Amino acid sequence: MTIAELLPPAVEPVTLAEAKAHLRLDTADEDALVSALIRAAREYLEAATGLCLIARPLRLYLDDWPETRVIGIARGPVQTIETVTVYDLAGLPVDVDPAGYVLDGAARPARLVLPARPATERAVNGIEIDFTAGFGESGADVPDGLKRALLLHVTAMFELRGVLSPQDQPGTVPAGYDRLVAPYRLRRL
Repeated sequence: MTIAELLPPAVEPVTLAEAKAHLRLDTADEDALVSALIRAAREYLEAATGLCLIARPLRLYLDDWPETRVIGIARGPVQTIETVTVYDLAGLPVDVDPAGYVLDGAARPARLVLPARPATERAVNGIEIDFTAGFGESGADVPDGLKRALLLHVTAMFELRGVLSPQDQPGTVPAGYDRLVAPYRLRRL
C-alpha cells in the first residue's frame, strides 16, 4: 500500500503572521525562513500522526484487494472518495461504479467498504483510490492542540536556524510536543 499526495495543501495550518507573532518577530527579514519552517513542521507532524491537516487530494495504490471487503486508509481524516480505478488486460483504467461504497472517514484508520471487488489485471498498483483527506480548507479547521504543537516546533527549529539549514530541519522536537500530539497518533497493538 502506497499513498501519494496529488497536490500539496493550498495553505498551511498556521499562517506566517501567526508564527511571527508566536516568535515575536516584527520585521520581514526572516519571512522566507519562517515559512519554510512552518512547512517542515507540518510535514513532520503529518508523518508522525498519519493525518492531513489541510484538505488535499491523495491517491492510495493497492496491488490487490484485501481478503475482506474493508480497505484501510492510513491517511485521514478522509472526507470523500473521488474515484476507484482498476486496470484491465490491456492496461487501461476502468472506473469502479461508486454505488454501494460505504466510507467511514472519521475512523482511524479510515475504512472504505466496497460491495464488490472488481478484478484487476495489473500485478503492481492495479488498484487506485483517489480521495480527499484533511480537517478542512484552512487552519481554522485544524484542532488547536495540533496548531500549538506546530508553533512549538517552529519555535524550536527557529532557535537552531544558525546551526541547521531549513532543508535539514527538523533538528529537534521541543519539550511538550509529544504530549500535544499524543491524542492524534495512531497506535497499533
